[in-house]
Amino acid sequence: MERGAGVLKRLAPEQLLAIDKFSVDDEYRHIVLDRDKCKSCHGKPCIYACPAGLYNLKDGEVTFDCAGCLECGTCRVVCPQSLQWEYPRGGFGIVYRYG
Repeated sequence: MERGAGVLKRLAPEQLLAIDKFSVDDEYRHIVLDRDKCKSCHGKPCIYACPAGLYNLKDGEVTFDCAGCLECGTCRVVCPQSLQWEYPRGGFGIVYRYG
């Protein structure tokens, strides 16, 4: 909650996420998609389940941007194709700054 004019107000999820810090590891991707398996996936649940909205459908292919990943593992749970998912290497990933 944020204090403003003597009153506490709730921050929207987008505001809370903007406070967090993300250190992206350009040498090692902690989530790797298998393009062939993603193409044959019915429903593509990762697109709808990712709370950070990092999975998208572009020209029939699922894309993923690891910058902004909350490391929650939701995609790993809902993916019927068993995507490659690991925590980022030490010093990389998300740093929660509030809450």
